[in-house]
Amino acid sequence: KELKFGFQNLNERVLVTGATGLLGRVVYKEFQNNDWDALGSGYNRARPRFLRCNLLDEDAVREVIHDFQPHVIVHCAAERRPDVVEHHTEAALNLNVHACATLAKEAAGIFLLYISTDYVFDGRNPPYGENDAPNPLNMYGKSKLEGEREILRQCPGAAVLRVPILYGEVEKVEESAVTVLWDRVQEGAESCTIDHCQQRFPTYTKDVARVCRNMAERALQDPSIRGIFHYSGKEQMTKYEMACAIADAFNLPSSHLIPLTEQPAGAGAQRPQNAQLECSRLELLGLSVDPTPFKTAIRDSLWPFLHDKRWRQTVFH
Repeated sequence: KELKFGFQNLNERVLVTGATGLLGRVVYKEFQNNDWDALGSGYNRARPRFLRCNLLDEDAVREVIHDFQPHVIVHCAAERRPDVVEHHTEAALNLNVHACATLAKEAAGIFLLYISTDYVFDGRNPPYGENDAPNPLNMYGKSKLEGEREILRQCPGAAVLRVPILYGEVEKVEESAVTVLWDRVQEGAESCTIDHCQQRFPTYTKDVARVCRNMAERALQDPSIRGIFHYSGKEQMTKYEMACAIADAFNLPSSHLIPLTEQPAGAGAQRPQNAQLECSRLELLGLSVDPTPFKTAIRDSLWPFLHDKRWRQTVFH
């Protein structure tokens, strides 16, 4: 039987929400490149590649799920900028909480995988296991924790995958809190201060996407793949250390970068000091992937933004 959207009823089907975003684009590609029929949905940036679907519209969500009949839904769509969530709380709660409820209500018989965050923890007593009590410090963390609870309440067979700060191929460097450091690294002449307090674990979107596919493929065979999971890069760095590593990866100077060892007053949403995730559940199930080394992955992510494209020949060959 032919389904709507032009798919034949032959392969496993996955619906990826937020397929226009930093992680969703890579998750969509990962499934598509591995013999899944993938349907990506987005909103503001959806067309022409993806289906435009307002996740707050219950009828629209129901129709997409009914027409496509996915075996798996990976819910990547979110407002993930903590300072935006603090200032535009209602819109962010709509996307980060209410859209979860809408999807989960329609996901009976479907493996629903929700992407969440290390910011559900306060960062005072790392590392954090899947069963440790959350205590988010900012509205973003609170909204994602509420989203988790909606998903698991409405859809007990669902899974939550918490991940930390993400980076990968970007449409513009501002899209990730890691790649945004590129401009400060490349400036070179102007000295600038960069946070050297908060401990982070930058995590590559391609690695997360592979974990999502591993989880989805296992879950179709094994209903015990449910509840909360953690995945994280293993290299601990402050943003200052990330900027230095980026400079090093591209053979650029880093002497103009100055570590800032105390939080300035009024620095936006409060962030956890060190919300390191302990990831043994995925590892014990054989569903994890070895994280790509930061230097390798950041080169792949940022080389298109080099002022001097000749660099590619000098460093890679």
